[in-house]
Amino acid sequence: MKTMAKAQQPKLDTLSLVTMGLLMALQLVISRFSIGNTFIKVSFTFLIVALLAKWFGPWWGMMTAAVVDVIGTLMTGGPYFVGFTLSAILGSLIYALFLYKQPVTWVRIILASVIIAVVVNALLNTLWVTIMYQTPFWSLLPVRVLKQLIVTPIQVVLVYLLLKSRVIQTIQERLNR
Repeated sequence: MKTMAKAQQPKLDTLSLVTMGLLMALQLVISRFSIGNTFIKVSFTFLIVALLAKWFGPWWGMMTAAVVDVIGTLMTGGPYFVGFTLSAILGSLIYALFLYKQPVTWVRIILASVIIAVVVNALLNTLWVTIMYQTPFWSLLPVRVLKQLIVTPIQVVLVYLLLKSRVIQTIQERLNR
């Protein structure tokens, strides 16, 4: 009798597990700080999401995104909405699909960032805000698209510089041993 092979997530060694935990904690801390005003507020958590996706792949990236989203919401005492957790999971998946076990290139980072900006940030997150606060989707969308047009190029440059930095490449080499 043949057994069906189960889809298995990659196993983590101690160094990977500790690194992942530290990155999750760092993401929670960084999420408390942002630059800008109410219209264009930029947090740097996307850098940690990209790192987790690049180093640990889609499975662990999505798992950490979900855990960090739920814990972050509990820590702030804000209202929890599952849609934002789905957005966090999808954003991590998109980064992983373009970056995990792939060379870091401008094209990969631009494609991942633009897809996240359009699908996750502009469309899905606007939908979640509309559902949560009963606001009109079509009146929110133009403002949120404009924000993404401003913020996305900055995110592309920062992700590229981070992933191409010698320190990050050295850590990745150590994790891949």
